Amino acid sequence: MRRILTAAVMAPLALAAVFLLAPQPFFAVVLVAMELVAVEIVTMGRRWTRGPLWAIYPLSAACGLALSWPVLASRGPAHGDLAAAALGLAIGSGAALLVLLARTPFDEVVPAVGLIGFSSLYVGVPIAAVVRVQAVDSWLLVLLLAIVWLGDTAAYYVGTRFGRSLLAPRVSPRKTWEGALANLLIAIGAAVAYCLWRLEGIDWLIVGAASLASVAGQLGDLAQSQFKRAAGVKDSGTFLPGHGGAWDRLDALLVAAPVWWLGLALLERL
Repeated sequence: MRRILTAAVMAPLALAAVFLLAPQPFFAVVLVAMELVAVEIVTMGRRWTRGPLWAIYPLSAACGLALSWPVLASRGPAHGDLAAAALGLAIGSGAALLVLLARTPFDEVVPAVGLIGFSSLYVGVPIAAVVRVQAVDSWLLVLLLAIVWLGDTAAYYVGTRFGRSLLAPRVSPRKTWEGALANLLIAIGAAVAYCLWRLEGIDWLIVGAASLASVAGQLGDLAQSQFKRAAGVKDSGTFLPGHGGAWDRLDALLVAAPVWWLGLALLERL
């Protein structure tokens, strides 16, 4: 029941932000949500290293800001390319430098640098993906949310009721191939519905991009489950009653959003 009530509250708030906010305030909202994920990553990361994991907060925010800058400042694509190149250099070298300055124990250097470098991109790139899709077409972002969240719900209920073949038993013993197929079918159905309503005809390239986003989201879910299993925790946090932490709710979106953004860009829909 708590899971349903939480979704009933959060879904309208998310849709209101998507449709009512300009890119700049929308960026702020997305940034806060993603930084909550970063908090949970840092909390779990303390099990492996005492390094300066706090750096994930400013680096992920800087990543999101740099890649979102062409939209936020109404600049051309070239500015975004320059920011992306500088960003990769800053995060890669910055993570190593911070670990050095923090005098991190030698046996904790690799996990510290890895967590900081990876997590800064893992949290930061989806910020830009969500903001840039919303700036072009809010309905394309709603379609992404439907792919991820409706697909996750379908996978849960189909897997619980009809699931027989385990998808990745060592990582997540409750996920099934039947549930994964339901997730994919929801993505295809949502994309077809979007095309018929908004485009008055089925664009199979968008349907294909939606399918890839669904697969990416499910892989993101499994990746986060693997991280939790390594940390020995059931949920990433307790922020959302019935759902666990912010990371538990956004794990699929963190991977699906960049794939969706890239797919739409390659298809010249953005």
